Amino acid sequence: MKIKNPFLLLNKFEMALWLSSVFVVILSYVLSGFEGTANTICSIIGVTALIFVAKGHVLGMVLCIIFAAFYGLISLHFRYYGELITYVGMTLPMDVFALVSWIKNPYKDTHEVKVAKMTHGQMVFMWVAAVVVSAIFYFLLGALSTPNLVFSTVSVTTSFLAVALTYFRSPYYALAYAANDVVLIVLWTLACFEDLSYVPMVMCFVMFLANDLYGLYNWKKMQKRQTE
Repeated sequence: MKIKNPFLLLNKFEMALWLSSVFVVILSYVLSGFEGTANTICSIIGVTALIFVAKGHVLGMVLCIIFAAFYGLISLHFRYYGELITYVGMTLPMDVFALVSWIKNPYKDTHEVKVAKMTHGQMVFMWVAAVVVSAIFYFLLGALSTPNLVFSTVSVTTSFLAVALTYFRSPYYALAYAANDVVLIVLWTLACFEDLSYVPMVMCFVMFLANDLYGLYNWKKMQKRQTE
Protein backbone atom coordinates (compact mmCIF):
# COMPACT_ATOMS: atom_id res chain seq x y z
CA MET A 1 0.00 0.00 0.00
CA LYS A 2 1.48 3.36 -1.07
CA ILE A 3 2.24 5.88 1.67
CA LYS A 4 1.08 9.40 0.79
CA ASN A 5 -0.12 12.48 2.62
CA PRO A 6 -3.67 11.20 3.25
CA PHE A 7 -5.27 14.65 3.04
CA LEU A 8 -4.04 14.97 -0.54
CA LEU A 9 -6.18 11.95 -1.39
CA LEU A 10 -9.41 13.73 -0.45
CA ASN A 11 -11.39 15.14 -3.35
CA LYS A 12 -13.02 18.58 -3.16
CA PHE A 13 -16.29 17.25 -1.75
CA GLU A 14 -14.53 15.12 0.87
CA MET A 15 -12.32 18.00 1.95
CA ALA A 16 -15.37 20.26 2.19
CA LEU A 17 -17.22 17.62 4.23
CA TRP A 18 -14.28 17.23 6.61
CA LEU A 19 -13.78 20.99 7.03
CA SER A 20 -17.51 21.49 7.56
CA SER A 21 -17.55 18.74 10.18
CA VAL A 22 -14.63 20.28 12.07
CA PHE A 23 -16.20 23.74 11.79
CA VAL A 24 -19.56 22.58 13.18
CA VAL A 25 -17.87 20.83 16.12
CA ILE A 26 -15.75 23.89 16.95
CA LEU A 27 -18.75 26.22 16.55
CA SER A 28 -20.75 24.12 19.01
CA TYR A 29 -17.81 24.36 21.42
CA VAL A 30 -17.81 28.15 21.15
CA LEU A 31 -21.60 28.43 21.49
CA SER A 32 -21.55 26.21 24.59
CA GLY A 33 -19.26 28.76 26.29
CA PHE A 34 -16.01 26.89 25.62
CA GLU A 35 -17.21 24.02 27.78
CA GLY A 36 -16.08 20.46 27.08
CA THR A 37 -12.62 20.86 25.54
CA ALA A 38 -11.95 17.12 25.76
CA ASN A 39 -15.30 16.40 24.11
CA THR A 40 -14.41 18.77 21.27
CA ILE A 41 -11.00 17.20 20.67
CA CYS A 42 -12.59 13.76 20.71
CA SER A 43 -15.19 14.91 18.18
CA ILE A 44 -12.56 16.29 15.81
CA ILE A 45 -10.65 13.00 15.96
CA GLY A 46 -13.90 11.18 15.24
CA VAL A 47 -14.97 13.16 12.18
CA THR A 48 -11.43 12.94 10.80
CA ALA A 49 -11.47 9.18 11.29
CA LEU A 50 -14.74 8.79 9.43
CA ILE A 51 -13.76 10.72 6.32
CA PHE A 52 -10.80 8.37 5.89
CA VAL A 53 -12.87 5.30 6.68
CA ALA A 54 -15.25 6.52 3.97
CA LYS A 55 -12.24 6.59 1.63
CA GLY A 56 -11.31 3.04 2.61
CA HIS A 57 -8.00 4.40 3.92
CA VAL A 58 -6.25 2.55 6.75
CA LEU A 59 -5.61 5.85 8.60
CA GLY A 60 -9.34 5.90 9.32
CA MET A 61 -9.07 2.72 11.38
CA VAL A 62 -6.04 4.03 13.31
CA LEU A 63 -7.99 7.15 14.25
CA CYS A 64 -11.04 5.04 15.14
CA ILE A 65 -8.93 3.24 17.75
CA ILE A 66 -7.78 6.55 19.24
CA PHE A 67 -11.35 7.87 19.19
CA ALA A 68 -12.71 4.76 20.94
CA ALA A 69 -10.27 5.17 23.84
CA PHE A 70 -10.96 8.91 24.18
CA TYR A 71 -14.72 8.46 23.88
CA GLY A 72 -14.70 5.76 26.53
CA LEU A 73 -13.19 8.18 29.06
CA ILE A 74 -15.82 10.81 28.29
CA SER A 75 -18.59 8.23 28.65
CA LEU A 76 -17.19 7.21 32.03
CA HIS A 77 -17.42 10.80 33.22
CA PHE A 78 -21.16 10.94 32.44
CA ARG A 79 -21.77 7.37 33.67
CA TYR A 80 -22.83 6.11 30.25
CA TYR A 81 -21.41 2.72 31.16
CA GLY A 82 -22.90 1.17 28.04
CA GLU A 83 -20.85 3.47 25.84
CA LEU A 84 -17.76 2.98 28.02
CA ILE A 85 -17.92 -0.82 27.97
CA THR A 86 -18.96 -0.91 24.32
CA TYR A 87 -16.18 1.31 23.02
CA VAL A 88 -13.32 0.25 25.31
CA GLY A 89 -14.29 -3.37 25.81
CA MET A 90 -15.71 -4.16 22.37
CA THR A 91 -15.28 -1.48 19.71
CA LEU A 92 -11.62 -0.68 20.43
CA PRO A 93 -10.32 -4.28 20.26
CA MET A 94 -12.53 -5.02 17.25
CA ASP A 95 -11.16 -1.90 15.55
CA VAL A 96 -7.67 -3.31 16.10
CA PHE A 97 -8.69 -6.55 14.37
CA ALA A 98 -10.32 -4.51 11.59
CA LEU A 99 -7.11 -2.48 11.18
CA VAL A 100 -5.13 -5.71 10.71
CA SER A 101 -7.73 -6.95 8.22
CA TRP A 102 -7.51 -3.72 6.22
CA ILE A 103 -3.71 -3.73 6.20
CA LYS A 104 -3.71 -7.31 4.90
CA ASN A 105 -6.30 -6.60 2.21
CA PRO A 106 -5.40 -3.51 0.16
CA TYR A 107 -6.93 -3.12 -3.29
CA LYS A 108 -3.98 -3.76 -5.60
CA ASP A 109 -1.26 -1.15 -4.90
CA THR A 110 -3.52 1.70 -3.78
CA HIS A 111 -4.59 3.40 -0.56
CA GLU A 112 -7.98 1.68 -0.74
CA VAL A 113 -8.95 -1.39 1.22
CA LYS A 114 -10.38 -4.22 -0.86
CA VAL A 115 -14.16 -4.27 -0.50
CA ALA A 116 -15.51 -7.73 0.33
CA LYS A 117 -18.86 -9.49 0.09
CA MET A 118 -19.95 -11.31 3.23
CA THR A 119 -20.73 -15.01 3.09
CA HIS A 120 -24.02 -16.45 4.35
CA GLY A 121 -22.17 -18.03 7.29
CA GLN A 122 -20.59 -14.71 8.27
CA MET A 123 -23.96 -12.96 8.24
CA VAL A 124 -25.63 -15.62 10.38
CA PHE A 125 -22.76 -15.55 12.87
CA MET A 126 -22.85 -11.74 13.04
CA TRP A 127 -26.60 -11.53 13.73
CA VAL A 128 -26.59 -14.33 16.31
CA ALA A 129 -23.61 -12.73 18.07
CA ALA A 130 -25.36 -9.34 17.99
CA VAL A 131 -28.42 -10.77 19.75
CA VAL A 132 -26.29 -12.50 22.40
CA VAL A 133 -24.13 -9.42 23.02
CA SER A 134 -27.20 -7.16 23.26
CA ALA A 135 -28.90 -9.45 25.80
CA ILE A 136 -25.76 -9.64 27.96
CA PHE A 137 -25.26 -5.88 27.87
CA TYR A 138 -28.91 -5.16 28.68
CA PHE A 139 -28.71 -6.99 32.00
CA LEU A 140 -25.17 -5.77 32.72
CA LEU A 141 -26.03 -2.13 32.11
CA GLY A 142 -29.23 -2.49 34.08
CA ALA A 143 -27.23 -3.78 37.05
CA LEU A 144 -24.97 -0.71 36.75
CA SER A 145 -27.99 1.64 36.78
CA THR A 146 -26.96 3.04 33.40
CA PRO A 147 -28.96 6.15 32.38
CA ASN A 148 -31.28 5.70 29.37
CA LEU A 149 -30.92 1.90 29.44
CA VAL A 150 -32.91 1.12 26.28
CA PHE A 151 -31.02 3.62 24.12
CA SER A 152 -27.72 2.45 25.60
CA THR A 153 -28.53 -1.17 24.73
CA VAL A 154 -29.57 -0.28 21.18
CA SER A 155 -26.29 1.61 20.87
CA VAL A 156 -24.44 -1.58 21.84
CA THR A 157 -26.28 -3.55 19.15
CA THR A 158 -25.67 -1.04 16.36
CA SER A 159 -22.03 -0.56 17.43
CA PHE A 160 -21.40 -4.30 17.34
CA LEU A 161 -22.94 -4.64 13.88
CA ALA A 162 -21.00 -1.63 12.59
CA VAL A 163 -17.62 -2.86 13.78
CA ALA A 164 -18.30 -6.41 12.60
CA LEU A 165 -19.21 -5.12 9.13
CA THR A 166 -16.08 -2.95 9.15
CA TYR A 167 -13.97 -6.02 9.95
CA PHE A 168 -15.61 -7.93 7.09
CA ARG A 169 -14.96 -4.91 4.82
CA SER A 170 -18.61 -4.59 3.85
CA PRO A 171 -20.03 -1.31 2.46
CA TYR A 172 -22.94 -1.71 4.86
CA TYR A 173 -20.70 -0.88 7.82
CA ALA A 174 -21.75 2.72 7.13
CA LEU A 175 -25.45 1.89 7.38
CA ALA A 176 -24.96 0.31 10.80
CA TYR A 177 -22.86 3.26 11.95
CA ALA A 178 -25.54 5.68 10.68
CA ALA A 179 -28.10 3.86 12.84
CA ASN A 180 -25.70 4.08 15.77
CA ASP A 181 -25.24 7.80 15.11
CA VAL A 182 -28.97 8.41 15.44
CA VAL A 183 -29.05 6.57 18.78
CA LEU A 184 -26.05 8.51 20.07
CA ILE A 185 -27.53 11.85 19.00
CA VAL A 186 -30.48 11.02 21.25
CA LEU A 187 -28.24 9.86 24.13
CA TRP A 188 -26.01 12.94 24.17
CA THR A 189 -28.94 15.31 23.63
CA LEU A 190 -30.41 13.90 26.84
CA ALA A 191 -27.03 14.47 28.50
CA CYS A 192 -27.08 18.11 27.37
CA PHE A 193 -30.17 18.76 29.48
CA GLU A 194 -27.89 18.24 32.48
CA ASP A 195 -24.63 19.70 31.16
CA LEU A 196 -24.20 21.92 28.08
CA SER A 197 -20.56 20.87 27.76
CA TYR A 198 -21.88 17.81 25.91
CA VAL A 199 -23.20 19.90 23.00
CA PRO A 200 -20.01 19.17 20.98
CA MET A 201 -20.73 15.44 21.38
CA VAL A 202 -24.20 15.91 19.88
CA MET A 203 -22.77 17.84 16.95
CA CYS A 204 -20.02 15.24 16.65
CA PHE A 205 -22.57 12.52 15.96
CA VAL A 206 -24.64 14.76 13.69
CA MET A 207 -21.55 15.13 11.52
CA PHE A 208 -20.77 11.44 11.99
CA LEU A 209 -24.15 10.74 10.41
CA ALA A 210 -23.31 12.92 7.40
CA ASN A 211 -19.92 11.22 7.03
CA ASP A 212 -21.36 7.72 7.35
CA LEU A 213 -24.02 8.37 4.72
CA TYR A 214 -21.25 9.52 2.40
CA GLY A 215 -19.25 6.44 3.40
CA LEU A 216 -22.08 4.16 2.23
CA TYR A 217 -22.21 5.97 -1.11
CA ASN A 218 -18.44 5.95 -1.62
CA TRP A 219 -17.95 2.30 -0.60
CA LYS A 220 -20.66 1.20 -3.04
CA LYS A 221 -18.82 3.18 -5.71
CA MET A 222 -15.51 1.59 -4.65
CA GLN A 223 -17.09 -1.87 -4.79
CA LYS A 224 -18.38 -1.27 -8.30
CA ARG A 225 -15.03 0.06 -9.51
CA GLN A 226 -13.06 -2.80 -7.93
CA THR A 227 -15.26 -5.48 -9.48
CA GLU A 228 -15.13 -4.05 -13.01
